[in-house]
Amino acid sequence: MIPFESMSTSNKDPDEVTKLLLLTARGDEAAFRDLYDLMAGSVFGLVRRVLRDPSQSEEVAQEVLVEVWRLAARFDPDRGTGKTWILTMAHRRAIDRVRSAQSAANRDTAYGVASHEPDHDHVSADVEHEFEKRQVRNAMKQLTPIQRAAVELAFYKGYTHTEVATTLEIPLGTAKTRLRDGLIHLRDALGVT
Repeated sequence: MIPFESMSTSNKDPDEVTKLLLLTARGDEAAFRDLYDLMAGSVFGLVRRVLRDPSQSEEVAQEVLVEVWRLAARFDPDRGTGKTWILTMAHRRAIDRVRSAQSAANRDTAYGVASHEPDHDHVSADVEHEFEKRQVRNAMKQLTPIQRAAVELAFYKGYTHTEVATTLEIPLGTAKTRLRDGLIHLRDALGVT
């Protein structure tokens, strides 16, 4: 096979391409060699205009010409010329390669974005966490002993409202009221809106 760069784009009679393609469809290897020599330059040129990368263009052009050999029997001369059929096939294959490359690039970008972990300042986060804990402790000191006991049971020990009421030996409604009042005082002390 002749390298694609050395082939000239021949402007022979398009019916010549159609004739060779019909013979190729019957398995005529000599006709396919002639068809290859006649069309390889045009196929490569079209693919190169779409892909721009010479090595990828050669690869895709080669794939197209192999596909012409395999699918020649599907060619219908009533629907167009052989040259048009081959160049349409080449254009579609080149566009598929561009889409495939773009899809791969998009997947790589999405993976990179998804797997990127931003830098984290552990010292600053620890200091901030300690500051918040101190604020909460100070706010808890401002609650009445009854409110503090209810809040500690519910939020530090994970008790339900019923369990808080049972532990403090008070009615359920009173336990809920103490929790609500305690949370309101905490919100105000912490400046949360």
